Amino acid sequence: MAWHLKKTIVMVGMMGAGKTAVGTQLARHLGAPFLDSDEEIERAAMMSVAEIFARDGEPFFRAKETQVLSRLLDGTPGVLSTGGGAFLAEKNREMIHARGVSVWLRADLGLLWNRVRHKTSRPLLKTPDPKGTLAALYEARVPIYALADVAVDTGADYAIDEMALKVAETLARLRPDVLERDEDG
Repeated sequence: MAWHLKKTIVMVGMMGAGKTAVGTQLARHLGAPFLDSDEEIERAAMMSVAEIFARDGEPFFRAKETQVLSRLLDGTPGVLSTGGGAFLAEKNREMIHARGVSVWLRADLGLLWNRVRHKTSRPLLKTPDPKGTLAALYEARVPIYALADVAVDTGADYAIDEMALKVAETLARLRPDVLERDEDG
């Protein structure tokens, strides 16, 4: 089966939800390019997100993130993974909604903590109580992620490939303006 992608699919959600892993596999299934906004920012700055946060602060990083998202949304339709905070800015949400489709990978707090607790590359979790910080971020962000065009539930029992297919099937069913299945392909 072949797919016809008409608009960029923008993966949004909390750190640890699987945006990059699922997005990469989804792009493979669709035969579309995969891009990661954080990687693009790192490439342009020639430093990691954590280093940008430390040197220039979060407001500077968020401004660059908006510029990069705009550039990537103007390119060939593909799958775009965003950092956990990208969707929080109203300007970014409006841009994504107008030029692509946002897909929220919805995961519960326990799963997210299990996935991120041993990672040292999460600047927002470099606090005395990273679990409490993650919980506070989760509570603040979930109502905003709920504004996404499409939500797909994830869980520990789903393999990455299963999640990618679940996202594709959900989009084909709910958003044929974004993704169509070509049964002859």
